This record gives sequence, structure tokens and C-alpha cells, in this order.
Amino acid sequence: MNRTRIAIIGAGLSGLYGAYLLEQRGLRDYVVLEARAAPGGRIASASRTVRPETAVASAADIDRFDLGPTWFWPDLQPQLDELIRDLGLRRFAQHETGDLLVERTSGGSPLRMRNYANVPPSMRLIGGMQSLIDALGRRVDVSRILTSRTVRTVRQADTQIEIESQDSGGRSHTITAECVLLALPPRLAIRRLVFAPALPEALRREWHDTPTWMAPHAKYIALYDTAFWREQGLSGDARSMRGPLGEIHDASMPGGSAALFGFFALPAHLRRTASPEILRSACREQMARLFGPLAAAPTGDFIKDWARDPLTATDADQHDPGEHTAAPSATAASGPWQGRLWGISSECSPQFPGYLAGAIEASYNAITALATRDPR
Repeated sequence: MNRTRIAIIGAGLSGLYGAYLLEQRGLRDYVVLEARAAPGGRIASASRTVRPETAVASAADIDRFDLGPTWFWPDLQPQLDELIRDLGLRRFAQHETGDLLVERTSGGSPLRMRNYANVPPSMRLIGGMQSLIDALGRRVDVSRILTSRTVRTVRQADTQIEIESQDSGGRSHTITAECVLLALPPRLAIRRLVFAPALPEALRREWHDTPTWMAPHAKYIALYDTAFWREQGLSGDARSMRGPLGEIHDASMPGGSAALFGFFALPAHLRRTASPEILRSACREQMARLFGPLAAAPTGDFIKDWARDPLTATDADQHDPGEHTAAPSATAASGPWQGRLWGISSECSPQFPGYLAGAIEASYNAITALATRDPR
């Protein structure tokens, strides 16, 4: 497969949804290049039997836990909601029944407070968000998704664009395309890819200055046999100024394991000073302080530090506060790249930059614009 009409770089949610949209429009002359060993991007799962750094949890396993994005809001994000319905995925509301725990000082006991449920409710998927990736993967031509292909250069050559990549064995490959849909976060694309000719300076600066959602964050997940905190009238929600986790939630999977997960409050550069074993021990200690001695002995636990993932984070992300920011331009306003290179990652979404719904919107917007301009 050396020539294609449309090349998609990245097989995360936006890249797979882009392929799905092309299939829906009857446009099957495309290829998806993914540097990781499997599709998903920042959507990743762990389970009792599969650690996140070694393999991908089975699609048949509903007992999977989100290491990346977790929630969506159907009332606010109808486009994503419609896709989830069309794919036949099962959903459930985030558990919020019970009291909230607040840990304010190093010496005091956690305060127990009334919890306030989110309105509209935060929703999750049975099997985790990985089930969305799995379902999209079943709706596209898997032979056109080339994994373990790290793109190095995107170069214009006459009327074509040459995409040079390297596989896991170090072999180089070149694919020519008419246009490129860039499903990488803008900042990561600037850091990892060489564009020839160079992108317009204004666009390059915009993309470089756009933070990558999840890049500075890390999550801890602890699995248990039962959701014992619920029996104590606790929601599983907690906020802590002591840490190492700053925000904790119930991550239990209906029909699967009970679980708690938390976002690290420690910034990325401080997390690097501690080993995963030390961080895991500190997380277990904190869970015990908050939820009692049963929380100190999870049946399994995982840490995913996105700041250490070179296919997600750059040096510029290490000190980023991790907030959602305004979307950059998705394509060049003028010059040789105008209309031939489109950013379709979640960060390029006008309404939902950084959210799952943003990946859907950004991909839809680009493919609609391409189809309008060139309806072949």
C-alpha cells in the first residue's frame, strides 16, 4: 500500500473516527498510520490480568479500567452520544451516591461531607472507553490500519504528499497521499514530525502553544473485591490537599471489579523523582487514610503517567497545568499546506478541545470540509 488518497496519522479516537466517517461516505482509499502497537492513543485500559505497560486488555473483557479519559456527557455532547448509541455500547452513570471525603491537613482526620452529584451526570461505558475504540475498529477496514509505524516526515512532492515512516524493525516506508489528516495532538506533531516545506510560522506557533490534554497527568487505579466504601455510606469521591492523589472517584465496573481511581496532584517533574513502587505505596497509604484499612490492600493496582509517554507528552508538557484551552487553527490559512493538512485531534475541536467529544467534532469538521471541497 504505497499510494492512497487520504493518510491519517494517528489511530486514537479521532483517527479511527475519521476512518469510520470515510467508510460511511464510501471513501475507502485511505490508510491510518499508528506509532503504537495497537489503536487507541490516549484511550487505554488496564485489567486484573493485563498491566497497562505490557499489553492491551481483551475486547471481550468488560472488567477494564480507564487509564486515560473516562467520562462523557450525553446532554452536552450529542454527536458523541449518537455515535455511542449507533455502535450499541452500554453506558452507566458515574457512582456519586454517598458522602465526600476531604483531606485538608497532614495531621487531621478526613472530613466527611455531603456530596453533590454532577448535573448533567457524568457517564461511563461498560468495558471502559476502550470499548469505543474496539467498536470503531470493527467498523473500518483493519487492513488499512498500520500499527507500529512511526511517522517521521511529511513532505510535499509535486501534487502528492510523501509520508515517511519507520516500523518496529527499523525499516523505512513511504506512502504518497493527496491530503493528510493529523490525528496527533498539535504540540506533539510539531515536536515529532518534520514538515517540508515548513508549516507557516503562525500555525506552527499556534500548534506548539496548544497544550496536550492528559499529557501532564497521571492516574492511579486500585481494584478490590467489593466496594466496601459504599457500605459505609461513602461515594468514593475524595479531595485531598495532602496527596499524593488530589482527586479520587469510584471506578467500579458494573458486572466487574470494585475500584477507586485518582489523579495525582504531584506535578510531572516531581513524580519523576520517585519510583513507581514508591508512588504506588504512597497511594495505598492515602487510600487507607481515607477509606480505612481494607483500602490498603488492593487486589491489583496500576499507575499510568502520561507525562512519561513519549507518544503523548513533550518537554513542553512537563510543567503544563493540564487545563483545557481554546482550539488552534486546524489547517493553514494560506500557502502550500492550506486544505492539504488538517489537524483532527481533540485539541482542534472548537467546542470541546481536549475532550472525547472534541475528537469526534474535529474529525467530522475536517472530513466534511474535504468532502465539500472535493466531492469525489
